[in-house]
Amino acid sequence: MKKYYKAKKIFTKESVLENSFMLVENGKIVEFLSEYDGEYEDLGDKYIAPGLVDTHVHGYKGADVTDCEVGALNTMSVGMLEMGVTSFLPTTLTSSTENLENAVELIGKEYKDVKGAKVQGIFMEGPYFTEKYKGAQNPSYMSDPSIEQLKKWQDLSGGIIKKIAIAPERQGVIEFIRAAKKMGIYVALAHSNATYDEAINAVNAGANIFIHLYNGMRGLHHREPGMVGAAMYSDAYAELICDGHHVHPVSAGIAMKVKGHDKILLITDCMRAGGLGDGMSRLGEFPVIVKDGTARLESGALAGSILDLKTAVKNVHDWNIATVKQAIDMASYHAAKSVGIDDKCGVLLEGRDADFIVLDEQLNLERTYLDGELRYQA
Repeated sequence: MKKYYKAKKIFTKESVLENSFMLVENGKIVEFLSEYDGEYEDLGDKYIAPGLVDTHVHGYKGADVTDCEVGALNTMSVGMLEMGVTSFLPTTLTSSTENLENAVELIGKEYKDVKGAKVQGIFMEGPYFTEKYKGAQNPSYMSDPSIEQLKKWQDLSGGIIKKIAIAPERQGVIEFIRAAKKMGIYVALAHSNATYDEAINAVNAGANIFIHLYNGMRGLHHREPGMVGAAMYSDAYAELICDGHHVHPVSAGIAMKVKGHDKILLITDCMRAGGLGDGMSRLGEFPVIVKDGTARLESGALAGSILDLKTAVKNVHDWNIATVKQAIDMASYHAAKSVGIDDKCGVLLEGRDADFIVLDEQLNLERTYLDGELRYQA
């Protein structure tokens, strides 16, 4: 079945099409047209953009993938359509070896059958971190990286682990990064007290992403640039949690100015309490208090987030640190490219799955489409 959509703006990979048409047929994007005189759905002053891609998300709507509960992945997947997310990497927490084995194996069994946003791989956030910047990760499970352990996890998952985060000061990091790359796994850096030199050595060995920039890492000092300095100075990608709590808008803007928007990834780091409102929750083994737009441990420390990706996109534009296209691309194309899945998602392109969203001029989400079907409407 063919269907034409007309929008005020259509955000393709290379450009922004004005007052143009997009043809969808059998779940695929067929073509973009500047003129069309047949029947079409007129979206008026709305925008069409690629479905968002969240490469760092632990849970949503009461579900968390590290719980290893049958059906939790689908709950997340369906709920994330409300975020404007059409592809994501379910993200594990630092946990016991046995629990992580169970988590990646269960995701590997269930990911093809989810009914909502598409699972494009797994992100393992840990357990190879260090205690000083542990955040809401349990230090009792932290260790030096093990290539054999990673191979086992990859085998159990069915080969779908796409990204793993480590602390650069751990023993054996360089060998681990090189081995992971050979396995097709992208290595990120996080929860670390590493010096600038340690972090840069990891980047030079092949690590390509700094996780939730500024949070959970040694800060920038003029005599020791630290992890933040390495993130800013290197060509690696850097994630940002743009909820207005984890990172000040000015700090987010500085990162975008220094690195360029094409090296910034908007992510949520969302945990199970996302989409549920205020109240008590938990992250891994820790109780969490959700209030005033944040999720915090009893100590007051931030514990993941309850951010949704559509809000991150709107925030960076409203903070005047990104254009509309830059904001969208940081949460779609650049995110997908950072882990090598931009051939599957993150762009509006002829021949691709018709996974797209409709935004109003204030960047509020109005609709989410998956394979050309309307799956969420505000």
